[in-house]
Amino acid sequence: MHPAPAVRLRTLALLMLAPALALAAPPKSAETPRAPKRYTIEQFMESTRFGGASFSPDEKRILFQSNATGIFNAYTVAVKGGTPTAMTRSKTDSTFAVSYFPKDGRILYTRDQGGNENNHLYVRGLDGREKDLTPGEKLKASFAGWSGDDTAFYVATNERDPRFFDLYRYDAKTYARTRVYEDKVGYELSDVSPDGRWLAFDKSNTTADSDVYLYDVQTQELKHLTPHKGIAAYSASSFDPDSRALYFLTNDGSEFTRVRRYELATGKTEDVESAEWDVMYTVFSKKGKYRITAINEDGRTVIRLYDAKSGQKLPLPELPAGDITSVRISPSENLMAFYHNGDRSPSNLYVHDFRSGKTTRLTQALSRHIDAADLVDSEVVRFKSFDDMEVPNILFKPHQATAESKAPALVWVHGGPGGQTRKGYSPFIQYLVNHGYVVLGINNRGSSGYGKTFFTADDGKHGREPLWDCVAAKKYLASLPYVDGSRVGIIGGSYGGYMVLSALAFQPEEFNVGVDIFGVSNWLRTLKSIPPYWESFRLALYQEVGNPEKEEQKLRDTSPLFHADKIRKPLLVLQGANDPRVIKPESDEIVQAVQKNGVPVEYVVFPDEGHGFTKKANEVKAYSTTLQFLDRHLKNPPTAAND
Repeated sequence: MHPAPAVRLRTLALLMLAPALALAAPPKSAETPRAPKRYTIEQFMESTRFGGASFSPDEKRILFQSNATGIFNAYTVAVKGGTPTAMTRSKTDSTFAVSYFPKDGRILYTRDQGGNENNHLYVRGLDGREKDLTPGEKLKASFAGWSGDDTAFYVATNERDPRFFDLYRYDAKTYARTRVYEDKVGYELSDVSPDGRWLAFDKSNTTADSDVYLYDVQTQELKHLTPHKGIAAYSASSFDPDSRALYFLTNDGSEFTRVRRYELATGKTEDVESAEWDVMYTVFSKKGKYRITAINEDGRTVIRLYDAKSGQKLPLPELPAGDITSVRISPSENLMAFYHNGDRSPSNLYVHDFRSGKTTRLTQALSRHIDAADLVDSEVVRFKSFDDMEVPNILFKPHQATAESKAPALVWVHGGPGGQTRKGYSPFIQYLVNHGYVVLGINNRGSSGYGKTFFTADDGKHGREPLWDCVAAKKYLASLPYVDGSRVGIIGGSYGGYMVLSALAFQPEEFNVGVDIFGVSNWLRTLKSIPPYWESFRLALYQEVGNPEKEEQKLRDTSPLFHADKIRKPLLVLQGANDPRVIKPESDEIVQAVQKNGVPVEYVVFPDEGHGFTKKANEVKAYSTTLQFLDRHLKNPPTAAND
């Protein structure tokens, strides 16, 4: 079965800013000041974002998505290169490519309605007509992979009960479907075995503790594979191509996740692969020739490619500095599609031919109007926080920042709880850095990727210790010779937006300004209004943040809305009107409350966005508004005389 990462809704990023804002870090550059060309936000947004990769049945074309027109649509491109062909032409809602049909030119893709996350699965027929395979109101559907013989595909949908996802098998010719599994508990589907007999599920106990269950479709028996003591995360990764074994991940008995193998016939379990960091997944090519493992190595993705039979590690294509990600091997196992990105290069789609050794780049992501030399590489840095806990960060230093010309700075807080500031290209961050701002992407305690002790260090402490890490980050920035410690702001999205509001409310004198991108202001309301399809990890989120039914006072104490009278620094709030995770009243009310303080407050609502901005026009407005706000209140703040 082809991997289906879209099905797995990870609990480590419950309120994650989506699409994720990625960061990056090669080596330190020499201290040679450069006067980079300043670029407009329009020039930055002329760059194109790409994603997805599915080979056509003849392996001559690849299906992917692109926002070249300003909104995501599905495209195909020849593996030899050339001009992409649009397969969808939506002008209102972003469309994301899913898969070619294995035996003909039909394609599958998905879209929601204005960012509400109620995704439907669509098919584009050979005649070019579109059909909704999951029609209905207020339902969410996800593609869950192809059957091993390619005669059917699987779809998970919550149409029966909005809290739970049932699994259906669709006939690839007629689209007739049968229900394979009815969920009444809240399991998260991870994979279906190629022979269709086995289903692998994850079940969250807390955000740091989870289990794997195995369901036998023939006998309808559900088996708990991972009973354990203490806190340990278990998650299924993939079945092997012969449907003989399930490969899963666990950090039981260690800080980081490793790969284990469960033999379906005998129940034998053994370790397969480990690293000094978290293994993110391991998957097989369709016929089983290759196994691909991804490792989260200090905030960057490291891919390992193996000969599955011998276990020999195979070389990857040699490319400029950066990361290879999203590897997909063609059904014949002759070709490999992947993305490559770096700090100064957005993700580009490549195809590698194993037979000839030739690697071909198929896309041009960075705007032709931008010289990559004007952008900056980042650096991994660490500092000791208030209690001597070491905190990892990604630091972006503007070319023009020097000890003689000190720059204002921003603490950039990721989403979550439990997300991670990662490496890679971010147009938003590069835009701010290009205009003279130092950006420190903090991985405060509770971030994923640095071991389970660090990950659990924020449990029940939100609004306190993780925030104090951000205050320590400000002090670290102030220690840098090229940073003006009197001009430091804080910015973040989703849970990071909550951290911004917390900083302004609970540490009101620390930061000069705050930029809140759809952040939580009232935990009581957010936890009570979470989407019904989060039922599988609702209790885990309660354990992480607080139970609104039992811990009302605790949540009031840690919700910035109830302490908004203390906010005295300028605030910018950006919000998607259709956000199902952090609903619009969260931003409405904090803005209204802070305005009563006579504090400069700016508020921008995007009527056609949800939890993350996917349309270029909206990104242009959001990013340019942010820079103008920062220039006005942080870089060149008004003096008392002319305020």
